[in-house]
Amino acid sequence: MITKRTTGLSRRALLAVTLPVLAAKMARAQSGTQGGATDAEDYPDHQVTFVVPFAPGGGTDSLVRLLAPKLEQRLGKPFSVENRPGAGTVIATNFIAKSPPDGYTIMMSVSSLAIDATLYKSLPYDPATDVALVALVATVPFLLLVNPSLPVHSVADLIALAKERPLSYGSGGIGAFHHLAAALFASMAGIKMTHVPYRGSAPALDDLMSGYLQLMFSDLGPALPLIKADKVRALAVTTKRRLVALPNVPPLDEAGVPGYDAAAWQGVIAPAQTPQPILAKLNTALNTIVATDDVVTRMTEIGMIPIGTGSAPALRKFLQTEIVRWGKVVEAAGIAHSE
Repeated sequence: MITKRTTGLSRRALLAVTLPVLAAKMARAQSGTQGGATDAEDYPDHQVTFVVPFAPGGGTDSLVRLLAPKLEQRLGKPFSVENRPGAGTVIATNFIAKSPPDGYTIMMSVSSLAIDATLYKSLPYDPATDVALVALVATVPFLLLVNPSLPVHSVADLIALAKERPLSYGSGGIGAFHHLAAALFASMAGIKMTHVPYRGSAPALDDLMSGYLQLMFSDLGPALPLIKADKVRALAVTTKRRLVALPNVPPLDEAGVPGYDAAAWQGVIAPAQTPQPILAKLNTALNTIVATDDVVTRMTEIGMIPIGTGSAPALRKFLQTEIVRWGKVVEAAGIAHSE
């Protein structure tokens, strides 16, 4: 059973979020670098900071380090990568929301941008209005995994077993996509399961392999080598399209949960008031880059599906739709705030 939990930021956490932003603003003012060209023809005329909201080494970090030199080659100025982990991407997102809207500070955001709008009781920014979605870069399909010792070989088997006895599933933390993908599955399948949150997906996968957990939803990147080594069993993929790497693994939509279709996403954001011509220039560059063969190959290797995006209104509508969609899942899962 999923327990209800308040996820509001404490005063100490709010200070941790706010103080680095104020310090950054002061540093810019002292160095005189807050200005710069805002005309798209001249943009960029100096270094751009590309923020990662996680520690080095993960999928998002790998994606940014893949794209940054490509952007540098295409736009002619350095794109430096800066990791700002903490508070489930809130610290980094707040930094972006409060940064000068000149195109020189951007970030690779994830589905948490939409999820956090409902997950947190209060945020130091409004995900719907304080940042602009520059481009969607990739979708990230997830897999429903079980421990190989579990006597199930299909989604139907798993649902039947869950109705007979309690099952526990792991995630990368309260409100992480692993958590909400499983909560959505339980709701649509009409079953109850016990959620066990971890500080990241890696320790959860370890416990899945050891048998402490019975199942878990995981992105393809870390799951694929474990599947090939028979350390976990894949029952289904969360998207309606099968994965090239695992063509025999059916979509949940086909395997007993009609209508299930969910994937995490990666998208570049900037401060909301960034001039539209600069956002459009970044959008065009990113769309071109993620369509190149070498980038497609590398993104596929880390479990991501490259995508291109259209107009600014379409991106705004997408974000608004995601906020509403995952807000309903958060509330149904019992992790929405009671206050």
